Amino acid sequence: MANATEVHIPTSGTESVSPTAWSEDDVTSGKSPCDSRPYTVTPVVSVAKIDVEKESIQGVPEKQREKPVGCFKTFKSGIKSVWATRHTIESADDKDLHVKTTLKELVVYLLFLVLLSIVAFGMTSTSMYYVTKVMSELFLDTSSGGASFRSINGIEDTWKFLRGPLPTCFHWEVWYNNQQLPKNGDGYIFHENKLLGLPRIRQVMVRNDSCSVHEYFNDIIFECYDAYSDSKEDKYSDTNITRIGNYTAFTYQSEADLGGSTHAGELATYSGGGYVQNLGKTKSVTQETIEYLFTESWITRGTRALFIDFTVYNANVNLFCVIRLVVEFPATAGAISSWSFRTVKLLRYVTVFEHFVMACEFFFALFILYYIIEELIEIKINGLSYFKSVWNILDVTVIVISIVFLAFDVYRTLEVDKKLEELTKKPDQFQDFEFLSLWQIRFDNAIAITVFLAWVKLFKYISFNKTMNQLSSTLARCASDLAGFAVMYFIVFLAFTQLGYLLFGSKLKEFSDFWSSFFALFNIILGSFDFYALRAADRYLGPIFFMLFIFFIFFILVNMFLAIINDTYSEIKSELGEQKDDLQISKFLITTYRKMLGKIHEKEDKVWDLDDVLKYADVNDDGIIDFDEWRQDLIKRGYAEGEIEALFCKYDVDGSRYLDKEEQAKLRQDLDKQKVEINQEYVDLQDNNRNQVSENDDSGNEDDSSKDNSAAACKKRVGFSGVLYEEYTHLCKRVERMEHAIGGIIGKIDAVLCKLANIEKAKIRRREAISKILNYISEDQNDQEGISKEKLGSVIKRELTKLDAADDGSSDSGSTRGTPQITSNEETEITKQEARGPI
Repeated sequence: MANATEVHIPTSGTESVSPTAWSEDDVTSGKSPCDSRPYTVTPVVSVAKIDVEKESIQGVPEKQREKPVGCFKTFKSGIKSVWATRHTIESADDKDLHVKTTLKELVVYLLFLVLLSIVAFGMTSTSMYYVTKVMSELFLDTSSGGASFRSINGIEDTWKFLRGPLPTCFHWEVWYNNQQLPKNGDGYIFHENKLLGLPRIRQVMVRNDSCSVHEYFNDIIFECYDAYSDSKEDKYSDTNITRIGNYTAFTYQSEADLGGSTHAGELATYSGGGYVQNLGKTKSVTQETIEYLFTESWITRGTRALFIDFTVYNANVNLFCVIRLVVEFPATAGAISSWSFRTVKLLRYVTVFEHFVMACEFFFALFILYYIIEELIEIKINGLSYFKSVWNILDVTVIVISIVFLAFDVYRTLEVDKKLEELTKKPDQFQDFEFLSLWQIRFDNAIAITVFLAWVKLFKYISFNKTMNQLSSTLARCASDLAGFAVMYFIVFLAFTQLGYLLFGSKLKEFSDFWSSFFALFNIILGSFDFYALRAADRYLGPIFFMLFIFFIFFILVNMFLAIINDTYSEIKSELGEQKDDLQISKFLITTYRKMLGKIHEKEDKVWDLDDVLKYADVNDDGIIDFDEWRQDLIKRGYAEGEIEALFCKYDVDGSRYLDKEEQAKLRQDLDKQKVEINQEYVDLQDNNRNQVSENDDSGNEDDSSKDNSAAACKKRVGFSGVLYEEYTHLCKRVERMEHAIGGIIGKIDAVLCKLANIEKAKIRRREAISKILNYISEDQNDQEGISKEKLGSVIKRELTKLDAADDGSSDSGSTRGTPQITSNEETEITKQEARGPI
C-alpha cells in the first residue's frame, strides 16, 4: 500500500475494554445515546487499517465476496435446523453441535412420548375392569337349579341356563324390596347398565351328511354330523309358516344379511351367519321366546355353536360393554363354554379432560407429520442404508402404527355415530357392536404396542452413554451366536413338544394339542408343572419324559444360553471401560452451567461497580455526581467511553450533566432490583444443575473424577452469603488482571520520575560548571590579554568534557521512550553561551 500513514487520535488514556454483563440495549454501537449533548467519544482511527481493509476487499473476486443472505435461504436454513438430526448434519468436527443436536432430538422425542402417553392412558381407566368384573360375575356365575353358564357341559345344561338365569340377568324389573320399577327403568342391568336394543341368540349348524359313515355301520348309523366348517354348514330354512309363526329362529340368514363377522372359538372359526332369534324387551317376552325354542327343539345334534350377543352402556362412566357368550358343541358330544366381555370407550369426547385428550391427539398427529418428514429426509440422505439400522425400522413401525391409529380414530367416531343414530330410530332391534368393539380392542392393543416401542426407542437417544449402550452392544455382539443356539434349541424343544403331544395328548389337557404341549413345556422351564399327572398318565414314560426334558433343556441348553450372554456382556463391559462416551453430556452441561454462571458474575460485577460509583464518585461530597466524577471513576474500573456515556444518559433524565439525589435514588432502586434478580438467578441455576451433573465422570479417569468431586464440594452454597467455587475463580482472575494493569501504570510512573530526576541532576551540574568558570574569571581579572584566556579556554574545555561524560551516563541509565532528551552538544552550547556572557 502506497503512502499509508497511521494517525492516532488520543483518547483518555484507557483501553476501551468493558464488561458485557450490562444490558446491551443501553449501549448502541457507533452512536451515543445522548446525541444532543456536548460530550462525544473519539475513537482510535487507523488509516492504515482502513486502507488495508479496502485493499483486501478490492482484491477478492466478486463471487467470493460475502453476499447478503436472502429470505428464501434464511427460511430454508431454518427449516433444516428444525429437522436436523445426528444423521442429517455433519457434526463430526463440531462436538458442541453434535451434543446440542442430540439433546434437541431427545427433548422433542420426550414431548412426543408425553403426548402419546396422554392419548393412550387418557382413554382408559380402572372403571373398565370393574364393569367387566360385574358383568362377568352376573352372567357366568348366576345359577338356577345348579346350572350356570360357566358349568355348562351339554345341551341339557344349556337349556337350563337359557330358561333360568338368562332372563333374570337381562331384565331387572323390581327394586331390592320387590317394588316395581317404572317403565323408563326397564332395560337396565344392575339398575346402572342400559341394555342397548334387544339381546340376540344365534346358532350355526352342520348338515346331516357332513361326514361319511364306515360301510360296516351303514345299516346301523343313519345320521352323522361332522365338526364345523364353512363348507359343511347347514343353511336350510324351514318355510312352514304355521310352525314358525312370528319367530325367525328357523330361518337361515347369511353373514351379509346380518352384517356380522366371524368368530374364532375354542374348536373352530364360525361364520357370522346362522339361525337368529331376538329376545324380548321384557322378562316375560324373553321367557316366552325361549320356551317356544325349547319346545320346538331348536338346538339339535347338528348345532355346533350357540351365541348370545348383547351390548350394555353405563352412562356413569361412559363405557360400552359388548358381551358374547358362546357354547360350542363338539362332534364328540358335550359342550364347551367360552365368553368375551369387551369393555370399551366408544364415545371418546364427553368430559373436559376427554376434550383435552382430543387436543393432545391433534398435536400427536402434528408430531407424526414431523417425524414423517424427518424420516424422509434421512432416507433421501442415507438411501437404502437407512433400513440397515434397527432404530430406523423401529421409527417406521411406530409411524405406521400411529397413522393406522389416527385413521381408525376417525372411522370409529363416524361409525359409532351411525350406530347410535340407528339405535335411536329402531330401539326394538338388535344393534351389533361386536365388529366395532373387536376393532376397538385391536386399536387399544396397537396403541399399547406403540407405547411399548416408543419407550424402547429411548435407547436410541441415550445410547451415546457407554453404560446405556451395554444392552444393545451385548445383543448385537452375540446375535450370531444366539441365532445358532436358537436353531439347536428349537430342534430339541420341538422334538419334546411332539413327543409329549403323542404320548399324553389323549390323557392330559396340557398336551391335548400341539400348541398346548408347546406352552406346557415352557411352563415346566418356569417351574410350573404337575409331575404326578405325568406319572399317572404313563407310569414309565411319564417320569422318563420329564427327566430327559429337564436334563437337556434346563441343565444344558438354558445354561448355554446364559453362558453366551454372560461372556458377551463381560467382553462388552471390559471394552467400554477403556472407551469414553461418544457425547460428554455431563461436560457439556458443566460448560453450559459455567457460561451461564459467568454471565451472572459479569452482571453482578457491573451492579457492584455502579454501587461503588454511587458511594465513592462524589469526591467533593456535595451530594451530586457530575459527569466528570462519574467518568473518572468508571474509567478506573475499565469501562469504555461509549458505555460510560450511555449509562450516565440513562439516568440523567433532565440532561443537566449531573445526577441529583432523585436520579441517584432511581439508580439505587434499579441496582437493588437487579441484585434480587441476580440472587434468584443463582438459586435457579443451582437448582437446575444440582441433579444434571453426576459426581463421577463416566470416562473412568480418576483424576477427572476427583477434580469433579472437589469442585462439586466447592459448589455448595449457603444462602446468599456463601461463595461458589466458580465465583472464587472468577474473582481471582479479576484480581490478576487488576494487578497486571496496576503494575504497568506503576512502571510508567517510575520511568517519568526517573526522567525528572535526571533532568534535575543535569541542571545542577550545569550550575556548578558555570559557577566554577565565573569564579576563575573573577580571580584572574588582572591578566585579561594573555594567560587568562589560555587558562579560561582550558578550564572551559575541561568542564565541558566532564559535563558531556556525566550527561551521557545519565541519558543511558534514565532515559525512557517517548520523553524529550537534552543532548550533550546542546548542553555544551548552552554552557558556552552562558560563559560568553560575562566575558
